[in-house]
Parts: sequence; structure tokens; C-alpha cells
Amino acid sequence: MCNFIKLHPDNIDSEHICCAFSDKKCAQGYQMKKDWLKAEFQKGYVFRRLDARAKVFLEYGPAESAWVPVDAPGYLLMNCFWVSGQYKGKGHAKALLQSALDDAAQHGKHGLVTVVGTPKYTFMSDTKWLLRQGFHEVESTRDGFSLLVRKLHDDAPDPTFLPVVKQPPVPVRSGLTVYYSNRCPFTEYYVREELTKAAGNRELALDIVHLTTMEQARSAPSPATIFSLFLDGRFITTDVSVCLDNRFDNIINKALKNS
Repeated sequence: MCNFIKLHPDNIDSEHICCAFSDKKCAQGYQMKKDWLKAEFQKGYVFRRLDARAKVFLEYGPAESAWVPVDAPGYLLMNCFWVSGQYKGKGHAKALLQSALDDAAQHGKHGLVTVVGTPKYTFMSDTKWLLRQGFHEVESTRDGFSLLVRKLHDDAPDPTFLPVVKQPPVPVRSGLTVYYSNRCPFTEYYVREELTKAAGNRELALDIVHLTTMEQARSAPSPATIFSLFLDGRFITTDVSVCLDNRFDNIINKALKNS
């Protein structure tokens, strides 16, 4: 039987949040993620994880207050959804997903909606697995993102991406542009320290757009508001490891080749 913990304002200070809990260089980002969660709990946000020192968790909340450029009134929007390592294949993912579906039904929601990579993107949920669980695509973007929905009743309205992700950013920013938020404990360190170094080593201009409010996140040109990297206005990746100097060139070149 899966034993899950639901984090809330009274226990979050003493409970871990799965990612980066032992990574000292990301200590600031770890606390920033906890602070973000504390604020979102007041809006009905849910963070549910396995009662273990593991990366097995699901986050979701009302789509109306989601930090994602999606129009989905009446839905719950799923954010990070991970089952890693030795915990795979033990029913944890299905149990977590069912808990979200149960919450949606209990609160009279239309169902669940989430953003994924049309081909699976790094640090985003497994697209094929979700499709096997009854989700279907209602919209996709030029940058390879899909909006998936699982409705609780057939006549529910379709969610959509907001117009900002359907049009190229204007004006187009030259050099590197990164959009990130503190919804992930890794982003603060990797953007501010590692990506800055990698860009400097290549004499590339770097524009850092730190999304600190829901309104800013919902106005971002990418629905991956945890981390999205652009080069000369062209979307590159959601993979935070691109910030590392020894990963930067390979990831950039692969993205440009496949675009």
C-alpha cells in the first residue's frame, strides 16, 4: 500500500520536498521552493509525496491560479509529477494520479490538465504514460509542447494555451534568454551561477527573466515556466543541465539540429 504525505503550512518546515534536499549548493533554491509552496497552499495547491526519502511526488492546484500560460477554468493543473529510481513500477504513479482525480471530483472540477513535451521533454512528465492513463491532447505549440487533459465528464470545455505561447516573442531577444521561476529548487543556482558562467565562457549575451509572480509566469512565451532557454528567440530546451559548461554545447547543437 502506498503511504503518502500531503504537505501543508504546519508540516512543510520539517518535511522534505523530494528534489535537492541534500544538495548544499541549492540550499537557497530549496528554501525558495518551500516559500513558494507556502504561498500557493493558501490558493488550494497540493504537494503529495511518498513517505520516504525519495523523489516520488505530484503537485497540482486550481488552474485559475497556476503559474502556467494556460486557460483552463474549472480544472486542476498538474505540475511536477515524478517517480524515480527503485520506486518505479510499484504503482506509485497511478496512486498519485488517482488522488488528484479524486480531489478533482470531490471539488466539482472538470478534470485534470497538464503541459508536457509533445516528444518527452527533460524535467517534464512522461507524455506517453499520461496518454495511456486516459489523457488526450487538446492543443500543441510550435515549440513542441502539448496540452493534455483528462476530463471527468465529456461535455467539459477544452482548456487552451494562452495566446502568448502561440506567437513568437516580439521583439526577438538576441543571445540567450532564460525564463525561470522558483517552482524548482535547482533553478536559482543553475541559472544564476552555472548558466552565467557558460554564457560568459562563450561571450554570449544572457538575459535572465526571473518569474516571481503568477502574472509574470502567465505572460511567459513558454509554458515551461520552471525553466525555458531560448537562443536568438528560438526555443532550445527545458533541460536545466544545459546550464552546465560541459553540457551546454551538446544540448544547444542538438536542439538547433532538430529544429
